[in-house]
Amino acid sequence: MDGLECSEIGLHYVMDKFLRVDAEYYQKNNLLLESTLKSVEGKTISAHAGMTDCSAFYPAITRYYSNDRNDIPFLRVNEIIDGLVVISDKTVFLPKKILEDNHKTIALAYPGDIIIAKGGNTLAKVGLITDEYSVYATCRDVIILRTGNMTDLNKFYLWAYLHGTFGQKLMWRSASQTGQPHLTLRAIDGIHVPEYSTTLQEAIERLYNQSVCLKQKSQKEYNDANEVLKKVLSMPKRDAQAISVKKLSDSFKKAGRLDAEYYQPKYEQYVNSLNTSDTVFSLCKVHDENFEPMERESYPYIELANVGAEGEIVNVEIVPGNELPTRARRKVKAGQVIVSSIEGSLQSCALVQPEYDGALCSTGFYVLSSDSINSETLLVLFKSEPIQALMKQRCSGTILMGITKDEFLSMPLPRIADETQEQIASIVRQAFSLRQQSEQLLDYAKRAVELAIEQGEDAAMAWLKEKGGKG
Repeated sequence: MDGLECSEIGLHYVMDKFLRVDAEYYQKNNLLLESTLKSVEGKTISAHAGMTDCSAFYPAITRYYSNDRNDIPFLRVNEIIDGLVVISDKTVFLPKKILEDNHKTIALAYPGDIIIAKGGNTLAKVGLITDEYSVYATCRDVIILRTGNMTDLNKFYLWAYLHGTFGQKLMWRSASQTGQPHLTLRAIDGIHVPEYSTTLQEAIERLYNQSVCLKQKSQKEYNDANEVLKKVLSMPKRDAQAISVKKLSDSFKKAGRLDAEYYQPKYEQYVNSLNTSDTVFSLCKVHDENFEPMERESYPYIELANVGAEGEIVNVEIVPGNELPTRARRKVKAGQVIVSSIEGSLQSCALVQPEYDGALCSTGFYVLSSDSINSETLLVLFKSEPIQALMKQRCSGTILMGITKDEFLSMPLPRIADETQEQIASIVRQAFSLRQQSEQLLDYAKRAVELAIEQGEDAAMAWLKEKGGKG
């Protein structure tokens, strides 16, 4: 039997901690964390003139969501990926008029601000807003930390601190425990930030900027791979025809579908442009064998939210077998491609990298491999316009729309020349390599701050120099 843990706390100490009387707040590891940080000179975020803000309870706005990138991006928790705020094909946008009408309830964020997830299983996720857009709208689930007026504190250093181990532990500790744990503006204001020289802080800034540069190069490489595929796929010309006339007997024979959407001329144009007699069934193998996880073992679990815009897998949690949902029943191997079967998330396709070999994924994915098409080309192909359109056409259902296995397997799929496949594979591999380098630099930034706290600034700078991250 494990021994009991006890911490004796004076009432004056409790009074100083916003009257926190929950025992977890005073666990020995939390007191040790506080003691470690207090031994390093520093001030709170509010003392550095950092300001917090968040959206209030605005009215329902989902009907105004758009994909128009000329509108204002609406930041939700899913836009925070590995410490970055990422605008992707999953991001929704809001017209400026809606923000003007709700200016008292929808808070705006700006480049250089930091956003922090308020609660749930994403509590304390941190992202630094880039200058991709001049202004961003934010949902109620994130806190904005405004950095524009901060003194003696580099926003990149603050981001690395909050994104790293010490900042994350502090935020989890300070989360309100009434109902579902959640962060408050006051809790963020009161976070103690250790102070170091501008030399270290600027080194962190350089690492961040180098990381963003590599990520942008990675995105360009992926787009180049998509362009290579486009050149060999005959994209259909837009037809002004708005109707399609089909015999009832043909509808039942070929598809068994009576919904008008299914017979829109554009889908037939996509099929004709592919000019293939092959299908997913003839070119691919679908791995849909059920895997029963062991209760006492832990597994990386890939969900729809873990799939990035360029086919990467991110933010995967390790989950004990006895806590996995019943849909976690597909075991994947490196080199396989996972494709979402759920309408609204069909773009969520990813290439399984070696680090996720043996991971589990949701049954909401089809797991594919092919002897005729290499994995990289298969990824780009399933994210391409024609295949995405045909997948959308074949979705059915009432509450949760999706593409059934029979519809998926019978979908047309073109063969791609070996030379083109090799070209695409080379470009996609380079894109993944650049993305990994980008992520590594962000990890260096976090680790440097942690080392400074644990061993001193000199040790952190020496480690950065060794890693080549100083210049």
